[in-house]
Amino acid sequence: MPSTNKQILNPNKWIELHADYLYNYTISRINNEDLAKDIIQDTFFAALKAQTNFKGLASERTWLISILKRKIIDHYRKINSTKGKAEVKMNFYSDGDREGEWIEERAPSSWGSEIEQVIENDELSEALENCIENLPEKYAMVFRMKTIQQFETEEICKELDITSSNLWVIIHRARTQLRKCMEESWFKN
Repeated sequence: MPSTNKQILNPNKWIELHADYLYNYTISRINNEDLAKDIIQDTFFAALKAQTNFKGLASERTWLISILKRKIIDHYRKINSTKGKAEVKMNFYSDGDREGEWIEERAPSSWGSEIEQVIENDELSEALENCIENLPEKYAMVFRMKTIQQFETEEICKELDITSSNLWVIIHRARTQLRKCMEESWFKN
């Protein structure tokens, strides 16, 4: 049964009603405050230009989010088209002792006392985030989307316009670089 209650736009209230939500949505996908703010600004500008296309079938926020998603995808496509063309060759560890240390199923289940665990987890998180930030931007983006944000492979491939085999190569290379970085910064004795 079609609804007769059509939504209307109120651009004068967008910042007040939607800016925080759009920012939280964007920062979880971009992880760069200034860039997130720019993309939201671009979203509002595009929405103003396209407000005659708003049919009122979705809520104002849903419509803004759909524009925002396109802006985020456009950002990643731009990165892929400029930086993604040059492949970087990596050295991979293949010696017996270090091989496979980063398989999630082998992570220890108990780290000791709760206080030590909290401190160690915070320090580990900080070290890991520093290592992720040192990855090439495309690697970091794909790693975050797949491993941290748990996007489906199909969704990532569609958003970034890459093949699934390319995605898994990027994930492998990102994990290899992260392992090396963590060995140098976290596991050093």
